[in-house]
Amino acid sequence: MQTRRIGSLDVSVVGVGCNNFGMRIDPVQTERVVGAALDAGINFFDTAEQYARGQSEEFLGRALGLRRSEAIVATKFGHPASGPESGGRPEQVRKALEGSLRRLGTDYVDLYQMHRPDPNVPIADTLGVLDELVKAGKVREVGSSNFSAGQIGQAAEVVPEGGARFVSVQNEYSLLKREPESGVLAECERRGVAFIPYFPLASGLLTGKYRKGQPAPQGTRITAMGPRHPLLTDENLDIVERLVAFSESRGHTLLELAISWLLSRPTVASVIAGAMRPEQVHANASAANWTLSDADLRELDSLVPRPM
Repeated sequence: MQTRRIGSLDVSVVGVGCNNFGMRIDPVQTERVVGAALDAGINFFDTAEQYARGQSEEFLGRALGLRRSEAIVATKFGHPASGPESGGRPEQVRKALEGSLRRLGTDYVDLYQMHRPDPNVPIADTLGVLDELVKAGKVREVGSSNFSAGQIGQAAEVVPEGGARFVSVQNEYSLLKREPESGVLAECERRGVAFIPYFPLASGLLTGKYRKGQPAPQGTRITAMGPRHPLLTDENLDIVERLVAFSESRGHTLLELAISWLLSRPTVASVIAGAMRPEQVHANASAANWTLSDADLRELDSLVPRPM
C-alpha cells in the first residue's frame, strides 16, 4: 500500500471511512473491518464525534485496541448535528476533544478536523485553541472539512508564525461530484493543503451495484431512501453505464476506476471509502493499483464533463 502525506502524517492512499461503525455494523463487525484494513496495509481511519452519536469513535477505538500505534486516526468536531454546544469556540473544541479521546480510548488524535465552518466564531480563535492542543500533545495535525476555497485561504492567512494550520480539507468529491475542481483543489495546491475526498463512491453508485434498467440492490444506503434518492437520476445512471463500459474495456471494474481516478489528482492524499465487510476492504485496497494514462483521463473528461 502506497502512502501520501497529510502534513507530517504518512497515510495509506486508501483509508476507511468509519461512518458505518455504530450505524450499520456492530462492534464485532467493526473489529473485522478494522483488522482486515490493518492487515491490508491501510492505516488511515476517519471518524467523527457526530457519527452514530459517538459510537463510531467507540467502536473504532475498541477495534484498534493494542494495534493503535499502527493507525492514523482522524476524527472531527463542530458539526451542528452534534448538538447546540458543538462549534468552533475554544471551550467547545476542548470539550469535544476530551470526549473523542475518551471514546477512542487514546491519549492523542493524529488528525483533528473541523467538521464545518462556524460562522459565529472567528477562524483565528478556533485555530488558536487547536494550536494549544497540538502543543499539549493531544493532537498531531489539524484539518478542515466542508470548507470553500475562500475559507481555506482565509484560515491560512490568519495563522501566526509557528502556529498550527489546517494541513487538510475533506470535501465531497467523486467522478459524479466534481465541484472541488472549481477552485478548492487549486487552492489546496497553492497552500500545500492535502485533499481528502468523502463519498468517493457516490454512496455506492460508483461500485457497479446500480445499473440502468435493473432493480436496485436492497439493504444499501441509497435504496434505504427510496427511488427518489437524488443520486438515482437517469443522467447519473447513464454516466455509470458509460463508466462501466470504459472500465471493462480496459479489464477493470467501476470501483477500481472511481478510486484510481481520485488518486490521479496529486492533491488527493487518501480515498476514504466505507466498508461493512472485510471483502469490501480488500476490494477498496486493491482498487488503487490502476494508474490511469493521460489519454484515459482526457477520455473520462469527455464522459463526465468538468464543472463549469
